[in-house]
Amino acid sequence: MSDPPVSERTAAQAETAGGLGDVDRLSLGVAARLSRYLQVLIQARKMGRETISSQELAEYTHINSTQIRRDLSGFGKFGKRGVGYRVDSLVSEIRKILHTSGQHNIALFGAGHLGQAIASSDIFADHGFRIVAIFDADPALVGESFGGVPVRPLDDLEGVVRTEEVVVGVLAVPANAAQDVADQLVEAGVKIIFNYSEQLLQVPPEVTVHTSSPAVDLLYALYFYLA
Repeated sequence: MSDPPVSERTAAQAETAGGLGDVDRLSLGVAARLSRYLQVLIQARKMGRETISSQELAEYTHINSTQIRRDLSGFGKFGKRGVGYRVDSLVSEIRKILHTSGQHNIALFGAGHLGQAIASSDIFADHGFRIVAIFDADPALVGESFGGVPVRPLDDLEGVVRTEEVVVGVLAVPANAAQDVADQLVEAGVKIIFNYSEQLLQVPPEVTVHTSSPAVDLLYALYFYLA
């Protein structure tokens, strides 16, 4: 199913865009939806797809196709009647909107089974993030290499964060070690922490913590299944 032509931006579309206004910042809802579109588009590109319709995006994201068209048309003319959206072009445009164009460096903490899986995966690289350093407190793991990145001792943290311009710290460490690592990241100037541990982290207001928990995601999905 192809997309209708994209009309000029309206007041309603401006609201959908999240009220960018003077600060050029998206609403949380729009940012979350654009991120989901981007995830599907990147996977479609890896599958060799050149175009995709809003209806197909709706099927993969479970977001209404009308909402998808409104979200995207709020930022320009991306769709074409009878063709849909060009995957490569839309990936680039959404990355610009989300300010994620280019490359962003990550430091990964924990070289255990989870850390090794993260280091060997394309999950971050597909979205323009590059793991530039892996740290672990276990001397037996220091010097090992995962995903082409050597494991370093924690003592190197501050110097590497500053030299490599690390913007995100990913914690794949035991819960009892997570707060200490988070404190060191904050001290080194990192403003975004992605937390795979079960520890509740205490950080300053200017630092953002995103906690990833498969159990929470499953509970969320189960709620809608049972409702």
